[in-house]
Amino acid sequence: MTLGLLFVTGLHAQEATYVIVHGAWGGAWQFKNTAHRLMDEGHNVYRPTLTGLGERFHLADTNITLDTHIKDVVNTILFEDLKEVVLVGHSYGGMVITGVADSIPNRIKKLVYLDAIVPVNGESVITAMGIDSTQVSSRFPIHKGMITPVWVRDTSKTPRDVPHPLHTFTQPIRLASKGHINIPTSYIFTFEEAKGGEEKDDFYRFYKRALGNKWKIYKLEASHNPQIDKLDSLVQILLEEK
Repeated sequence: MTLGLLFVTGLHAQEATYVIVHGAWGGAWQFKNTAHRLMDEGHNVYRPTLTGLGERFHLADTNITLDTHIKDVVNTILFEDLKEVVLVGHSYGGMVITGVADSIPNRIKKLVYLDAIVPVNGESVITAMGIDSTQVSSRFPIHKGMITPVWVRDTSKTPRDVPHPLHTFTQPIRLASKGHINIPTSYIFTFEEAKGGEEKDDFYRFYKRALGNKWKIYKLEASHNPQIDKLDSLVQILLEEK
């Protein structure tokens, strides 16, 4: 009886809680397989969909900002009463998890940037990516305050990428507490040799920033969406980060 109780307690102690934040145009659906694999290993996984995206596309509005998306994830963590969270942000999701960690650092155990933007205080997606504010309309297909995913040909299919609120790209992040600075952080940098390798990758600048921050670094030869083409490798990394 005692041995059995110890065994169960030991298993419980090994459980991790992951909160995975998707990128622009996407939704929680993109990390469904990732979540299933982590849950098969006995862990808890939450995949909030940001307002106006994914299955919440019906809430799309031009007034949605980066702050809206940060609050989406903060409130998921608070209302689910999650603690010791391994907070993962993919691509644009790096902006979001930075704001979340700054807001509730006491709830976050680790930060994992998955080929993601790493902003400093006062940067927006646009400025962090090195895009001049006057070039926004020429760099992104904007229609009625939304950035259209031009690669989506059939808008009758689901799941699919959907238009993304422009203001989430233009609003600067405001980091008030700097509480996120002391949270252990890792960066997963993906690149494709066929497309020019590391230095030609759009997120190379953030990989370099992560190096400068002396974060733990993982390099993975994969597309920008390793949850699709390198699922096994991604899950193994996330398991190491628990």
